[in-house]
Amino acid sequence: MIRKKPAFIRQGWHKFHRLGKHVKKRRVWRACRGGDSKIRLRERGKPLRPTIGWGADKAIKGKVAGLDVVRIETLSQIEKLSKGQGVIIASVGRKKREQLTKAINEKGFKILNRYKEKKDATK
Repeated sequence: MIRKKPAFIRQGWHKFHRLGKHVKKRRVWRACRGGDSKIRLRERGKPLRPTIGWGADKAIKGKVAGLDVVRIETLSQIEKLSKGQGVIIASVGRKKREQLTKAINEKGFKILNRYKEKKDATK
């Protein structure tokens, strides 16, 4: 049985807003450097530190939802896609994103960064 990977969260994140007290994406791991830091000294009952043993297997490393990730910006790049690849639509405008989404859906590929449609306030 594979152990579940713990959330490696920065020491003291719960004390400061800038370290992610209320914003989850700011709780990024940074190494502990304090002389008496319990996490740095790997004491029992304290959060674990990331080490090499927690890395993903080679077979699944770098994949999202079991698919190889391909970044798409133009319609011509869609022609080069192959089986077993997932698509991430790059930072393009709304109009071009709709064109790319339509073309990708016709080809039968999965879009990994699909966004919800915004409700039109004028209607």
